[in-house]
Amino acid sequence: MGLNEQPSAVHVDIGELALSGFDARIDPDRVRTAFQTELTRLVRERGVPLTADGESREFEALAGLPPLPATTSPARLGEALARAVHAGLSGRGRKRT
Repeated sequence: MGLNEQPSAVHVDIGELALSGFDARIDPDRVRTAFQTELTRLVRERGVPLTADGESREFEALAGLPPLPATTSPARLGEALARAVHAGLSGRGRKRT
């Protein structure tokens, strides 16, 4: 793979998103849908810089991610969560051991 080439496929597998401390009225299905849509868009448009060398990466957990907004909007929460996860996959968080 050349220096300017991106991997042809990126697979992000998130087994579980556990959100606690949010209003019970927040619909988890709407959060999940917004999260998946936004993370797919971010990976498609910006890629995942940590995979630019073509090497496979596995992260058991990411830490040091941007804070989530205080919101009751499932769409806004899902999008913010996707941006935080993408930031971690882009090297703007730290790998938790």
